[in-house]
Amino acid sequence: MSLLPIFLKLDGRRCLLVGAGAVALDKIGSLLSTGLQLQVVAPDARPEIRQLASENKLVWVQRAFESSDLEGMFLVIAATDRPEVNESVYRAAMEWGVLCNSVDDIPNCDFFFGSVIRRGDLQVAISTSGASPAVAQRLRHEIDEQLPSDLGPWLEHLGQLRREVLETHPCGEARRLLLHELATRQICESESCPTKLRARVPLSRGTVYLVGAGPGDPDLLTVKATRLIQAADVILHDDLVPQAILGLARPGAEIVNVGKRCGVKTVTQDEINALMIEHVRAARAVVRLKSGDPLLFGRAAEEIAALTAADVPVEIVPGITAAFASAATLGCSLTSRASASRVVFSTGHHAQSANEPALPELEDATRVVYMPGRDLRLLAEEWLQQGLPPDLPCAVVSRATQPDQEIRWATLATLGHTEPTQAPSLLLAGWCIRESAAAVTDRYAAGATA
Repeated sequence: MSLLPIFLKLDGRRCLLVGAGAVALDKIGSLLSTGLQLQVVAPDARPEIRQLASENKLVWVQRAFESSDLEGMFLVIAATDRPEVNESVYRAAMEWGVLCNSVDDIPNCDFFFGSVIRRGDLQVAISTSGASPAVAQRLRHEIDEQLPSDLGPWLEHLGQLRREVLETHPCGEARRLLLHELATRQICESESCPTKLRARVPLSRGTVYLVGAGPGDPDLLTVKATRLIQAADVILHDDLVPQAILGLARPGAEIVNVGKRCGVKTVTQDEINALMIEHVRAARAVVRLKSGDPLLFGRAAEEIAALTAADVPVEIVPGITAAFASAATLGCSLTSRASASRVVFSTGHHAQSANEPALPELEDATRVVYMPGRDLRLLAEEWLQQGLPPDLPCAVVSRATQPDQEIRWATLATLGHTEPTQAPSLLLAGWCIRESAAAVTDRYAAGATA
């Protein structure tokens, strides 16, 4: 016997149940749960069925079955303990064109009830084509024990996400793969749930996203950066991006370190450019993840130029740069009406250049030096030669905002003797440091360590 397993929409349709004894009662619960309009025909009925009729959950017609009872019915269930009655119901159903099930009477059935496991909208139905309902029940119990109890709510959330994806993502292979991926992921109630963000961020697979990872604390990522990281197929990241941020990537995402290690670049800039172009042309969602802000000392100009030359669109997502994170760590404003009307950003190499502006032009500036190096003696000597005062307040901040952050307080006179810190580090120098961190003036004036 070859059967087609189907799930019927019965809400609002009419169904006739012939019989009102124990066999009929066993079917009523599953029938009423579908939302169909149930009519029961039987000369007598069990108290439970009479109660359901009194509550208007079904209609009970107190008499024997008649062929005309099938008029307007979608289904009929013959559930009496009299085979001749069940057979007459089946013959009448064939005449009226109504699908019929005769309980435990295989020859007089158009369809069979399966043994069903339910988890909300999820249903698993098992049928033996009537050969052995006991086997179907045993298999149902075994499968039921293996299915998680929260599959129903999970499926409800997944259905909502699927509808959102169908509305916001263009039809195609990328959307199909996304829907299959969502079906493998956990979904939580929070609106910041990674799976929800994955579904709701329709990354263009023809665009490279230059994303700022901030100073290292995942809580300081922008909302957009977080969503892009969680939705990306490929993340090409700097070596200084911490694992706490990389750990936000979705399962299955390809994560590639393209940064410097111990000062040695293992992947050239040309190779990074080629990787971005290669992945985006393979229809992958590509995030180029840079520590801090991508537009400040991050070679973004070279990458934008390479992508533009290859006709690859670029979208830039700013991040909190290390200067602002370090100033926040120090409790210090980089500008001040009294002593700091401007901020000068440079790298360790440029800060030691002979072309550095003279003191009169920068006497009211806060100097911020990215990647100052481990030995600060040369930089301190250069600034002293330019005429900067020996008591100029300085602070070296290492791994700002991260759990292992360090602060070295100094003056320009003691800066060259500051103990090395782990990368990444940043040097701030200016009078605003003293004004905004007066509570620790004695400590940094003495070159103490925080």
